[in-house]
Amino acid sequence: MSTPTNAQLSSTFYDNTCPNALNTIRTSIRQAVSRERRMAASLIRLHFHDCFVQGCDASILLSEAATSTSERTAAPNAGSARGYEVIDAAKVEVEKICPEVVSCADILAVAARDASFAVGGPSWTVKLGRKDSTTASRDLANSDLPFFGSNVNELIANFARKGLSARDMVALSGAHTIGQAQCFTFSDRINSNGSDIDAGFASTRTRGCRNANLAPLDLVTPNSFDNNYFKNLIQKKGLLESDQTLFSGGPTDSIVSQYSSNPATFKSDFAAAMIKMGDIIDPVTSQNGVHGLLHLLGFDHEISDEAEAEMEEEELLLKTLGWKGKGLIRSAYDADHGTTHLDNTDGTLLNSQSQITSTTAQALREASSKGLKVVIATGKTRPAAISVLKMVDLAGIDGILSEFCPGVFVQVFL
Repeated sequence: MSTPTNAQLSSTFYDNTCPNALNTIRTSIRQAVSRERRMAASLIRLHFHDCFVQGCDASILLSEAATSTSERTAAPNAGSARGYEVIDAAKVEVEKICPEVVSCADILAVAARDASFAVGGPSWTVKLGRKDSTTASRDLANSDLPFFGSNVNELIANFARKGLSARDMVALSGAHTIGQAQCFTFSDRINSNGSDIDAGFASTRTRGCRNANLAPLDLVTPNSFDNNYFKNLIQKKGLLESDQTLFSGGPTDSIVSQYSSNPATFKSDFAAAMIKMGDIIDPVTSQNGVHGLLHLLGFDHEISDEAEAEMEEEELLLKTLGWKGKGLIRSAYDADHGTTHLDNTDGTLLNSQSQITSTTAQALREASSKGLKVVIATGKTRPAAISVLKMVDLAGIDGILSEFCPGVFVQVFL
């Protein structure tokens, strides 16, 4: 399960380290979209396909030369995912002004926002601070990305696994107001003679695919980000099965109707859903899962000589105190090598009300159930931490933290 819980992200993350990063990315993306309007849809889709696999960690950008499990060759991406070179070009420009500062994952998230705005879509504040993954998963790309033949209930369940609501799903599907689809993805639908497709529309699309392999998802305004996609659905002119199912007598009909008559509401909801999607992390596989604690300890995902010395000192201190387990620094190092999942309670797990949401709690339970050791790092007192965890049933004999077992809680001496 992936979940939007990346509380450490901040829109001001690069204000001091690379203040011109966003302007540089924006210029690069505008140039790319001005050369090819379709690229706007491709960049939004690329960000979406990144976030749905291992969270928003740029794993989709890793080629087969970088990893044998590249997501680029997964069925939903092979021959259709595009825009890699645009992100590469933006990265080159950012590296010129701030070498090794801005992550590719953040560039991709910003690029999706700038691409939307470049074709008349909404803009939004992008939260930043993601870490790039060094691993990819073709298997997860094949299993987790939505299928063009999915029905509405399958789509709702798919998005729910990522912490997104049915309304988020419908809003994000509205990105199909721009871009194109390959003919094989809708050939069954246009040849079905079904009651859920306009006959004239099906005939037009059949003729189009005789001469080309691509067709615009929205015939009316294929290069403008508007709400015509939803108007098409009401007229039974959705191109993909996964499009038309959103207006088929099911639970999302009312949302489609609202968006078809109120473009401002659609754009507002789309922006909100993109922000929410941009927060997705995978508590098991993502580098972002341990990001907060590793930085809390003062080193960035690698065991430096200084950190190793500190680790030895910590372990000596704990041994003197009779502690037989690992120290926090050793646990952080192991976390980066896949054996432990660490959470900085104060900066990562808590929402703005200083509470752990039910979605975050479920993600922690799932990580624990898969055999990962979960270490809670906090500046809170032990009773205060237990109190927070108790609210979502994560403290107690069967919880992540037991009231009856020892634990390392790092206070002001960290």
